[in-house]
Amino acid sequence: MENYSKTLLRFSAVFALIGAFLGSHMAGAGSLAFKTVHAHILVVGWLTLFAWAVYYKLFTPASTVMAALHVFSAIIGVIGLTVGMWLYYLHPFGWPDGLVTVFFIVGGSIMLLSFVFFAVLTFMKTERDK
Repeated sequence: MENYSKTLLRFSAVFALIGAFLGSHMAGAGSLAFKTVHAHILVVGWLTLFAWAVYYKLFTPASTVMAALHVFSAIIGVIGLTVGMWLYYLHPFGWPDGLVTVFFIVGGSIMLLSFVFFAVLTFMKTERDK
């Protein structure tokens, strides 16, 4: 579980950096165009992944399969959700609305699934590491 903790911690650090960069870009540009993406990158990407990294550092989950599903869906979901949100709100490439909407929904759904996996994990017998 140590690897899951490190992996989630590293991804959370990357999202913190991206979120801070977007925040300073918005301040410098005097524009709130990225506000929704910025907020989700910080809350879901940085804070949530960081909290889950702490969980895996402190606890050994009962199911390694459920833990693997959780970690992989969290990483894929947070990338899909935030990139999909960026594509949806800012239309940087002029892609068709249907494609962008599906990308956004799939990313958000995978992220939601990771929250379900985490909730299930917390209700399973969990050992606290010493």
